Amino acid sequence: MLQSRRRTPGDEQRRQAARRGAKGPTASPARQSKDGGLKAARKDNERARERPPGGEKPSDGEKPKYSDKAREEGWVDLELIEMIERDIVDSAPAISFEQIAGLAHTKELLQEAVMLPQIAPHLFKDGLLKPCNGVLMFGPPGTGKTLLAKAVANVCKSTFFNVSASTLASKYRGESERMVRILFDMARYYSPSIIFMDEIDAIAGARGGAQEHESSRRVKTELLVQINGVSSGDPADPGNRVMVLAATNLPWELDEAMRRRLTKRVYIPLPEAEGRHQLFKLNLGKVDVAADVDFDRLIAATEGYSGDDICGLCDTAKMMPVKRLYTPEVLKELQRKQMEGASDEELLAQEKNALEISWTDFQTALENVSKSVGQDQLERFVKWEEEFGSK
Repeated sequence: MLQSRRRTPGDEQRRQAARRGAKGPTASPARQSKDGGLKAARKDNERARERPPGGEKPSDGEKPKYSDKAREEGWVDLELIEMIERDIVDSAPAISFEQIAGLAHTKELLQEAVMLPQIAPHLFKDGLLKPCNGVLMFGPPGTGKTLLAKAVANVCKSTFFNVSASTLASKYRGESERMVRILFDMARYYSPSIIFMDEIDAIAGARGGAQEHESSRRVKTELLVQINGVSSGDPADPGNRVMVLAATNLPWELDEAMRRRLTKRVYIPLPEAEGRHQLFKLNLGKVDVAADVDFDRLIAATEGYSGDDICGLCDTAKMMPVKRLYTPEVLKELQRKQMEGASDEELLAQEKNALEISWTDFQTALENVSKSVGQDQLERFVKWEEEFGSK
């Protein structure tokens, strides 16, 4: 008479997995391929989106980190994955649209492009509508392109990947391309995601130049392939909600194939009068401003200033009363009192009503902070928008 084999916990797990239709364990990417097994990694990513390790659906916020999965399964690309999570991923950018002055049309366009596929994915089934998976923001420096990208990610509750040319640079052959592939795999894993590529002209400039290096050309090609893969995926699939946002101050230097993939091309201009007024309110909201400050004159005097220029102007004006109050002699006296044990209230008593910003302070700041964008450059942006921009 044959004796029945003693059951083990592993037998029960295998029976439950068979009922669910799950496949048996597969070799890790590191075992399947010596160079990283990225194809196998992508398949693992798809399975990870459907079910986490252990077979149980996690509650909100309990999704395992991509690097933990890589470490558990022994992937050889673990170091690159950890670097991307450490230096690129920003899960919750604390920026809102209310913190960005003006640009109402741009804010509306970005929210529509990112939020509509998330809220109403049925509209994009069966080719009814085609989602926008790539947006290019172009314009003079200092106009808030990076802030807009972070605000979109925050409003849409998306994982934010902040990518620059230096991030993707590597002295090892083939490593930059692998980083691009891993980046998009991670974006799908953490979907919904936004991949923001600042100064994209440095990453994806026009190909074919005499000075172009072979490694640079390979990175551009891999970027084009990955963005194309995002665009061709099923928009109703929660794991395919990846948006590529790019920004540049030199749109005319962008590769033509990259320009085609970034289907919405939005001009971010210098702030108009209303936008400049909002910028002054945002930058001066926590300081005392004297009654003699004429904001209408200030707004007129800053025509042609970028958002960064106005922030610099406000910072300079805010320092004027501080310099008047805290002269070298006063600082020495306060240091002496501090060493004698004076309280914070005593040390700060002289600041009362003494840090008010006057119109004279703003006049001095205007003499020291000038606009940074020339008229010829603005005309070039307008011409490029007329030819390639989205209305």
